[in-house]
Amino acid sequence: MGDHSKETTQTVTPAEPTSPHRKPSAKEKSWEENSLRPTLEKNPERQAEFTTVSGFPIQRLYTPADLSGWDPDRDLGYPGEPPYTRGIHSTMHRGRLWTMRQFAGFGAAEDTNQRFRYLLAQGQTGLSTAFDLPTLMGYDSDHPLSEGEVGKCGVAISSLADMEVLFDRIPLANVTTSMTINSPAAVIWAMYLAVAEKQGADWKKISGTLQNDILKEYIAQKEYIYPPEPSMRLVIDTFEFGVKNTPKFNTISISGYHIREAGSTAIQELAFTLRDGLEYVEWGMRRGLELDEFVPQLSFFFNAHNDFFEEIAKYRAARRIWHKAMVERYESQNPRSWALRFHTQTAGCSLTAQQPYNNVVRTAIQALAAVLGGTQSLHTNSLDEAWALPTEFAATIALRTQQIIAHESGVTNTVDALGGSYFVEALTNEIQRGAWDYIEKIDALGGMVKAIERGYPQREISEASYRYQVAIDKKEKIIVGVNDFVTQEKPLDTLQIDESVAHRQGERLSKLRSERSNDEVARRLGALRKAAQGSENLMPYIFDAVKSYATLGEICDAMREVFGTYEEIAIT
Repeated sequence: MGDHSKETTQTVTPAEPTSPHRKPSAKEKSWEENSLRPTLEKNPERQAEFTTVSGFPIQRLYTPADLSGWDPDRDLGYPGEPPYTRGIHSTMHRGRLWTMRQFAGFGAAEDTNQRFRYLLAQGQTGLSTAFDLPTLMGYDSDHPLSEGEVGKCGVAISSLADMEVLFDRIPLANVTTSMTINSPAAVIWAMYLAVAEKQGADWKKISGTLQNDILKEYIAQKEYIYPPEPSMRLVIDTFEFGVKNTPKFNTISISGYHIREAGSTAIQELAFTLRDGLEYVEWGMRRGLELDEFVPQLSFFFNAHNDFFEEIAKYRAARRIWHKAMVERYESQNPRSWALRFHTQTAGCSLTAQQPYNNVVRTAIQALAAVLGGTQSLHTNSLDEAWALPTEFAATIALRTQQIIAHESGVTNTVDALGGSYFVEALTNEIQRGAWDYIEKIDALGGMVKAIERGYPQREISEASYRYQVAIDKKEKIIVGVNDFVTQEKPLDTLQIDESVAHRQGERLSKLRSERSNDEVARRLGALRKAAQGSENLMPYIFDAVKSYATLGEICDAMREVFGTYEEIAIT
């Protein structure tokens, strides 16, 4: 990583090779002496060191000398074939565009249902559900700890009744749905499956993605309920249940997005995300699941930040690393296990409240990187998200950004347009090396759960975030409209979520509890509590409780009584 604390100075001498193995050709040496040196003497470069957003040093020029030992057949290959550097499908976006999946969720279920149907009418091709903070933490909307947060950062879902409203007039048999839910993921998924069942959809055919990534909660987002061991048990329960019942549904989306939002570098995002993935694989195998049956239902979720080429190289390196790990570590025999599939979201942490219309440009660049990097699914952030949840107007511009890239830019006309670029291939190699270094360090600590308990990834992210902020404070990194090119501007019109949502939710829950069979709810919660004390798969018990209209909070509380709650150890 680059040292952001250094003062920048001008230079008039060519940069030294970054690698001791780099051997420039005679032509390159001649160019440096006869063309570069006179140019630098007249016009020194703007700064002493150029780096990626993550602080990775970037050379002035990349040539074949930067790819010493690089074998295009081995390291680049062909699309749809190992090592998948060029993409997991032979035709990539020539054959099928990525799923355009705008993240949406606010207020009560009926509010978000209306937004869902609007976005589908505008050409969105998949749903992505944001839940409010009480739901993410496993509390009902009328719980005292939910006060002031109901419907504010996503949709409020407290029971199957809410989920039925959320997907009213949306045929789950025909629409793929992603749900960003983690600690209570098994409960929310059970509600979704119950709605699909009521609609008459075949579980064997429905598709979508459950985020369900509890490890990154401990690392970055901090929305956890239970300690790591029982939390991992619940995740593996969903794997096992999914293999048997929902073979086309991704039972986890292993998320680097939130790791990057917490301040990590691109290499840290990649390394910690993939090592999380390997941890889930190992826990699934420990359960007795067949590797090549459950791994194809694992998907990934990456951030798309501002540094165009760093992001593209990150995605290419991710596919190579995952293929190598599946084949060499676990001796997988199924090509569907080797091919890393991922969703991308543009970087929320890059959006600025100042000059918010600049965010449209940032989002377009980030989305283009995701597409050129070979994403299977994409969410583009809205221009107003540094202020509030997106308005319908802003969400439409974000969707149109994807559609313009898909249909007007020409970047979908060929597969891996940047493949063979000296710069992109060298950067892919460097990111791959850096990620493997982290993976090996975590292996030495005993795996990701052990590393999290020791605070290792948390500490690395904290330090990277600090270095980046120092670079911004010193203007070594320019954020347009924030630390340079500053102007006065009018505030945006934003989406407001008032307390009427909480009142509506409270009334709905009160009515639900008065009309359901509370004896049946108590019986099913008791069965769940007892099963939690043993080692059975808890999904059938959770599903039974959901169908009796036990609430999210009641189900999570039943497991809290057995598992306890987690309190993070302070990083020192």
